Amino acid sequence: MKKSIYILFLFACLSGIWSLNSCKKLTILSKNHLDFSTDTLVFDTVFTTIGSTTNNFKIYNNDNRTLRIDEVELMGGSSSFFRINFDGVSGTNFSGIEIERGDSLFVFVEVTLETNGQLLPMVVEDSIRFRTNGVDQYVNLAVWGQDAYFHYNDLNEGVWPNDKPHVIYGYAAVDSSKTLTILAGTKVHLHKNSLLYVYKSTLNVNGQLGNEVEFLGDRLESYYDDVSGQYYGIYFHEAHPSSIDYAIIRNGTAGIHLYSRDLNNSLYTLTLTNSIVKNNASYGLFVYSGAKVKAENTIVSKNGVHSVLVLEGGDLNFNHCNILGYGGSSNAAIGISNYYNHPIDNTTNVGSINECKIYNTIITGGLQSEIAIDTLADPAINLSFDIKNCLIKSETVFQDPFYQSIIWNEDPLFENIQEDDFTFSLTSNPVSPLNNNGIASSAMLDINGNPRANPPDIGAHEIN
Repeated sequence: MKKSIYILFLFACLSGIWSLNSCKKLTILSKNHLDFSTDTLVFDTVFTTIGSTTNNFKIYNNDNRTLRIDEVELMGGSSSFFRINFDGVSGTNFSGIEIERGDSLFVFVEVTLETNGQLLPMVVEDSIRFRTNGVDQYVNLAVWGQDAYFHYNDLNEGVWPNDKPHVIYGYAAVDSSKTLTILAGTKVHLHKNSLLYVYKSTLNVNGQLGNEVEFLGDRLESYYDDVSGQYYGIYFHEAHPSSIDYAIIRNGTAGIHLYSRDLNNSLYTLTLTNSIVKNNASYGLFVYSGAKVKAENTIVSKNGVHSVLVLEGGDLNFNHCNILGYGGSSNAAIGISNYYNHPIDNTTNVGSINECKIYNTIITGGLQSEIAIDTLADPAINLSFDIKNCLIKSETVFQDPFYQSIIWNEDPLFENIQEDDFTFSLTSNPVSPLNNNGIASSAMLDINGNPRANPPDIGAHEIN
């Protein structure tokens, strides 16, 4: 009898244990993923001394079942400037945290920086990785690392002061009918993929000789001095008449991008003078779908695809410019087309080129041909070309009547292409074909403020 009672008791215990285990196995967790209050946590305080601040964001389980977070990791680890507090615990790695259905958790993030204007980049970044059900999701962390004016997806007008650098993170926009003026000596640093966006508005960049406005990336280490693609560029969307004078725009993706034009404006979308646009990953100057550009005493060189590209029509008036390859691209320094084949809907858009006036300009580089013009005829559109007193490198010597007084395929004898010195020497033998082979125009000074001779030199520089 006692033995039977013992067996029954043991069976009951085992049954209870099995029952408990079975309940655990029946717990069904969510196969979903997290939602976040933000994908980028930005600390907008400018640190000029040792400082510390705390910010936070929330993570949500919007499913109707419990969600288990397998792993949370601060990607910079113990060397990060950031520190996180997750579910009431500080650390850099967490695992096995469950959030009940419809519930949320705060994540607190603290950052401490010692900025001295030299050692830290303009923007200090890290990220937090959340892994749920085998999928990684990230929240980016960003803090301004130096004393500067920071623009994070904001609207701008008036005058930017030039006493400190300006840093664009995301975008800095000039909204419809507004005007932004950038003063001489201003340095504008743009973060990865960031842009200065001019939307149906006006941008005036007022640099001066020796006190240019610079547009460049926000990484200050010397390694990045010549790295292209660090940011997007300056984007004009149906802009009102704008101007850029004495600017250096380098190391972006498309240094200057102009999309369409204001149909109520008969003037040039952009007047670009005395400027250098170089080492951009795709284009130095991209004119798309009808924008109008006037450029004078400007050097556009060493860009990854085309230095200048006109697509689906647009107007150009170039005088005393250098449009140069040398960027390692297999594409011509300048490409001009009045149409675009859209790959998604398989349509072809055709636009007019009402003005393509190129005078006193150098079009050369490392390829056999550095000019490519491709147009479609259409009764509804206009094509007008006028190319005069230029030095052009082209495998085909074109006989079209709009080419006049062209120097074909001669070496311009630049002083030092590697060092971006596109001047020439009057003492060389032979002397550069650029010398005194231009045609007189309204450009009385060159890019360095030197007076133009009559006849002037071809290109942005006048060698006296």
